[in-house]
Amino acid sequence: MKRFELEAYLARGVENLMREVVRVSAKNPAESAFMLKFSSVCLRNSRKRDKFNKLDMHIPPFLICSITSECNLHCAGCYARANHSCHDNDADPSQLSANQWLDVFEQAAELCISFIILAGGEPLMRRDVIWSAARVSKILFPIFTNGTPIEDEYLELFDEHRNLFPVLSIEGDREQTDARRGKGVYDSLVSKMDMMREKGILFGASATVTKENAETVYSEEFVSDLKANGCKAVFFIEYVPADGRTDIAPDELTRLKMAERLEKLRSSHRDMVFISFPGDEKSSGGCLAAGRGFFHINANGSAEPCPFSPYSDISVRDHDLYDVMNSKLFTALREGGILSDEHSGGCVLFNKREAVEALLDDL
Repeated sequence: MKRFELEAYLARGVENLMREVVRVSAKNPAESAFMLKFSSVCLRNSRKRDKFNKLDMHIPPFLICSITSECNLHCAGCYARANHSCHDNDADPSQLSANQWLDVFEQAAELCISFIILAGGEPLMRRDVIWSAARVSKILFPIFTNGTPIEDEYLELFDEHRNLFPVLSIEGDREQTDARRGKGVYDSLVSKMDMMREKGILFGASATVTKENAETVYSEEFVSDLKANGCKAVFFIEYVPADGRTDIAPDELTRLKMAERLEKLRSSHRDMVFISFPGDEKSSGGCLAAGRGFFHINANGSAEPCPFSPYSDISVRDHDLYDVMNSKLFTALREGGILSDEHSGGCVLFNKREAVEALLDDL
């Protein structure tokens, strides 16, 4: 299989989305105007990052920010609950404030970072942080949400601030989604999609891929239904057995089928964007964590290689973002060969957590 360049694909994906939105600009003038402007910003950012890289000042194009540990659902197999970074209680006062997150976002924009994924917990529980993100128009914020908090106020916010890109978690059909996320969640998601489609709000979907639902979520029927509901991007996130359920984690045969099906979907639905993690990393030359392509900031401000590798030696509370992305741990991971080792599928750093722990102890 030929090498797949994830960053280049995403850049093209933004262009494809822009073309599709421009095509229907009479109905979505706000979306068309934003995508034209953002596409130009992305191109400039990419060129500036290339210049930084030539000076050995590597800047990743993405960040993942878990802006809260609070969540209103109990999804089966949730990695955040498995590593105790997610709970039911009100937001912990020790977590970063909206102004602190705004500072992180503004620093990211200055460093030419184009995309910041907002995660949790359930990120829409932090309305104050979402408002902070809305103010930083040079960055596109995919918001990975279970969808249940979306109501009129959020619809208005998404409509007015097109740099906020909701990504709704759906696990296949009604039975599969409700089995993992709770009864009635599937119907709620379809309803939210209908509301966003009617308002012309750009949105995506994400699916946690297991052996049990891989056949469904990679099917033409599932993707076509999402497309008919207005979905423009689909993220396939391979289940990582942080809760010990290795029996449902995709095996190598499942991954091979997923990769073949993904290639077909990309060919047959060119007006949509499809991203697979960690599958796209495998074909892009190794794990993209620890600042190689992205890194993770948790709700308390600690910088971690990725959400599935919750180890840190530095915090955005005490250091600026450039120093954080070049921390001793991140530098050691990038230069030590762990990230670029042969990628057999699955999450590299989760599978090599003992090596990461040993490396952290030696710093």
